[in-house]
Amino acid sequence: MCKLNFGYIILLMLALSCSAEKINLSPIGAVSVQEEMYSYGDRKNLIVYSAEITNLIASFPKFRNETVNAEVAKLKYYLKDYIGAMDAYNINGRNNAHRNFEKSYKNLQILRKYLNKDDDQILNRYLVRIKTNMTFLESNISKDSTSKPSK
Repeated sequence: MCKLNFGYIILLMLALSCSAEKINLSPIGAVSVQEEMYSYGDRKNLIVYSAEITNLIASFPKFRNETVNAEVAKLKYYLKDYIGAMDAYNINGRNNAHRNFEKSYKNLQILRKYLNKDDDQILNRYLVRIKTNMTFLESNISKDSTSKPSK
């Protein structure tokens, strides 16, 4: 009898634990609301260009000049902020991050003269690719904060 009750208890716990997995209280469940903010084409472009930028951030080399490395770290931070704001459709955050990105980009252009020729070419290659992808992102995403992009 004890074995039978124990078996029922195990079965009951198994059934309850499986049904508890259906409840989702995660904030990730609100993703469908965010996806409606951008059209399919805009969302695809957002993913493609932001993926290219994050790949460039991840593979950014270290330079011999510590000032350049510090400014590159700032640039990476502002780019991550920008992509996060784009994904969350945060207009103010996107504008602030873009403004900070522009300042950091200009500072790196000034600091390039302190690098040797090879490092300068490498830094320029990365900066051009980042700037190109940022321009594509800006041109493909609506800037109007009062209305949603058309679907």
